[in-house]
Amino acid sequence: MSKLFKQVFCAICLAALCATGMANPPARPIRFAMTPAFLHDQHALLAQWRVYLETRLKQPVEFVQRDRYRDTMDLLQQQKVEFAWICDYPFIMLKNDVRLMSVAINGSSPTYRSYLIVPARDATTRSVMDLKDGVFAYADPYSNTGYLVPRYEIKRQGADPATFFKRTFFTWSHRKAIDAVAAGLAQGAAVDSFVWDSLAKVRPDITGKTRIAWQSEDYGFPPIVAQNQVSGADFKRMQAVLLGMTTEPEGRALLARLNLNGFIAGSPKLYDSVSDMMTAFGEP
Repeated sequence: MSKLFKQVFCAICLAALCATGMANPPARPIRFAMTPAFLHDQHALLAQWRVYLETRLKQPVEFVQRDRYRDTMDLLQQQKVEFAWICDYPFIMLKNDVRLMSVAINGSSPTYRSYLIVPARDATTRSVMDLKDGVFAYADPYSNTGYLVPRYEIKRQGADPATFFKRTFFTWSHRKAIDAVAAGLAQGAAVDSFVWDSLAKVRPDITGKTRIAWQSEDYGFPPIVAQNQVSGADFKRMQAVLLGMTTEPEGRALLARLNLNGFIAGSPKLYDSVSDMMTAFGEP
């Protein structure tokens, strides 16, 4: 009887465990895509931020990194991620697929600029027009500061961006565009001011080989967006966690590592000037 009792007891326990598992399946991960403009190769920081988000959302978080902006855009359009940190240009192009959720505070405002950088030894260049027939590095074909802005400046001056330079190439990240100029592989590049400023704090040996020859006007800082199918409740939960980072020591420490001063809800109007430049090229 003792052996039979144990078998019956084990069977009851197993059934109870299975029933519990079926009633409370593991929570589905929240998928958060990142473009190469942010946290590229900073795996330790991403891991720390993931734990921070999971603790407050009480749900697993999975960061999805892609090397090209177009890949991140595809993830959003195919509903393979819930949230993403994207560039201004993709935000305008995806206006029917995403909702603005938050915008980072860079310094004292939710803005950034395009820097035209040249090798440090170049003491004469003052604008992109001085680089005619040169070799130029673009960050990504869907980058505002690294592609749209320099082409718009050339067009605004009455020249054709398609034939203005002797040769152009894509580096697929702002960091690599900086490297290309620092190494003398390009006579100029247009890069995200946030990326250059952040790199200057940790790798002045690299940025010191470049010079900022020109700065654009301010544009809305690259936004964090939610895919349109994300529920209102999930949208508000994630937004609240991001906006609340400045209210606790751990959040402030993470923001310091991100070289940011917080997040705000933001407004689509921050990106009106980017939309105007895109319109000049017949987009979107």
